[in-house]
Amino acid sequence: MQNMGHKAEVAADFLSGLASPHRLQILCQLVDGEKSVSALIEATGMAQTSMSQHLKKLKDEGIVAVRREHRLLFYRIDHPLAFKILNELYQEYCIKEEPEHAL
Repeated sequence: MQNMGHKAEVAADFLSGLASPHRLQILCQLVDGEKSVSALIEATGMAQTSMSQHLKKLKDEGIVAVRREHRLLFYRIDHPLAFKILNELYQEYCIKEEPEHAL
C-alpha cells in the first residue's frame, strides 16, 4: 500500500506537468517533433521568461528533453506516456472541427 501512495504522488506530479494551458500549447507544438525555443515562442506567442519557466517544469517532470546546438536549444517530447496522451488530446482538441451549433 505504501508503494501505491508513492506511485500516486509520481503520477500526480506528472499530470501537473501537463495541467497547464501554456504547457499544453507548448506540447502541442512538439507533437510533430523537435522545435527550437524561438519557434515555440513564435508559435505560442509566449514571452521568453514564461516559455523558459514552462519548459523547465516540463523538463523537471521528465516530459521533454533538450538538445543544444551551439547557442540554440531544441525541445522534444521524451516521455512515452506523455506522447500518447498528447496525441489523443491533439486528435480530440486540435484536429477535430467543432460541431456547428444551430442558432
